[in-house]
Amino acid sequence: MRLIIISGISGSGKSVALHALEDLDFYCIDNLPIGMLPALADQILQSSQTAYPNFAVGIDARNLSGDLTEFPFLLKDIRGKKLRSEVYFLAADDATLIKRFSETRRKHPLTDENVPLSEAIAQERLMLEPISSCADLMIDTSLTNIHQLRDLMRERVLGSGGEKTSLLIESFGFKHGIPVDADFVFDVRCLPNPHWIPELRTKTGLDEEVANYLEQHDDVKEMYSDIQHFLTRWIGRFEADSRSYLTVAIGCTGGQHRSVYMAEQITKALRKERQQVLVRHRELA
Repeated sequence: MRLIIISGISGSGKSVALHALEDLDFYCIDNLPIGMLPALADQILQSSQTAYPNFAVGIDARNLSGDLTEFPFLLKDIRGKKLRSEVYFLAADDATLIKRFSETRRKHPLTDENVPLSEAIAQERLMLEPISSCADLMIDTSLTNIHQLRDLMRERVLGSGGEKTSLLIESFGFKHGIPVDADFVFDVRCLPNPHWIPELRTKTGLDEEVANYLEQHDDVKEMYSDIQHFLTRWIGRFEADSRSYLTVAIGCTGGQHRSVYMAEQITKALRKERQQVLVRHRELA
């Protein structure tokens, strides 16, 4: 039996995440009052013959603030009952959230005639800290559309079906911001940049010509070796600490060439010894 708790900032994609889980045959409940979590956990554990071995619930800021502060204690109680429970927390930057509310003309649950949208978002972040602090997986949807979020949810959920840690290697561009869900960030901007080679500028790190160019440089080989050695050595320590998810972000300036190439090479190396290694190229998506 498995329970995934979906929470996050309004407008970050919680409903999309729940729908993705529903497509994976999870029994989903949206906007569950936090106080009902223990009772739900008991019912799940007692229903061993149910057609739905996996459950997901959505929890948002529409709970009483006092109930939100109780979340860490309720989660500890649920896990003490030996129910496999995970917390996914979705977030996005303020500019993205404001744009989404403007485009959809939806009302933020905390806004009123005295509370503007920007202030409501800040209040919500503070209210949800008891949940975000317990998150097993943070997902930044600032640069993710609906289809990409569904794919990411599917990859993460299916990739964490076993006992070991699900590892995501993600390339990105620093000029678009560092992924807030990253556990490790490696900066490869010091490496030779194919952008300045006219015939390589329009290509990406997935192209053979870019790979051949980068592999001519010793700095690239040394950077790859250091990152690969670090991850190989330390991932096991995080698994021993019962970490279900790890996100490794590798960034260059634009997220087109160096970071993409490095993420691909690191993924290939890690997949030789691990099954649950995903790769995502944020800027290419």
